[in-house]
Amino acid sequence: MKIWTTLLLAAAAASVPAVAQSKGYSAPRLADGHPDLNGIWEVQGKVDANIEAKLGGKNIIVDPEDGKIPYKPEALAQRKANAEKRATEDPLTKCWMPGVPRLMYIPYPYQIVESANQPVIPILSQYVHVIRNIQMQGEHLDGLENWLGDSRGHWDGDTLVVEATNFNDQTWYDAAGNYHSGDLHVVERFTRTGPNTIAYQATMTDPKVLTKPFTIHLTLARDVRKNAQIMEYECYANKEGPTFTVGDKKQ
Repeated sequence: MKIWTTLLLAAAAASVPAVAQSKGYSAPRLADGHPDLNGIWEVQGKVDANIEAKLGGKNIIVDPEDGKIPYKPEALAQRKANAEKRATEDPLTKCWMPGVPRLMYIPYPYQIVESANQPVIPILSQYVHVIRNIQMQGEHLDGLENWLGDSRGHWDGDTLVVEATNFNDQTWYDAAGNYHSGDLHVVERFTRTGPNTIAYQATMTDPKVLTKPFTIHLTLARDVRKNAQIMEYECYANKEGPTFTVGDKKQ
């Protein structure tokens, strides 16, 4: 299984071009020389509704070229069942954690907190107080089954590469019912491309559900408002659907 996954990831990486910084742009750097990713970031556009859709006229899924998730035939029935019951079965309607990569494109901002040579890079999401920790040291641990997986990061030039494994099978990719198994393996790439943008790329491998890996590509925008901050956010699940409060305001 490990060999199968490794080969597929290598093939996927070869078919998707690496993201480079915009011409003439040099990212600010920390004392250790790595790009500074600090800030509050959020994807612009309705990505979470369905990652097989288009954003700005372009496919969110960049590989395969048709913009579709390469499900095994038997997995399509489960996706269809999920879609039919998404009003009540979408994990976010139950106030559950979104999982990865969904946490990175739900319509809630998150703060990347980075300093020189730190062993962990936290991502603090506004959604239900979720904290995702990217471990910059050590290997993946065995026997784990986490909502957000086990994330291990390293730098590839000016790109932060994060490999996430050890997921449970309780989260979806989006609100349309697209899903994964507990064998999901995610490789993400964060590349600072401008003063207020990060190119975000994620490749998903899942031998139980997919015939081959698929890759999404999105742009994260930095919140440049004065005194921008992550708000206090609560989610309350009930029979009529979730109720949200942001700060002291009910939504």
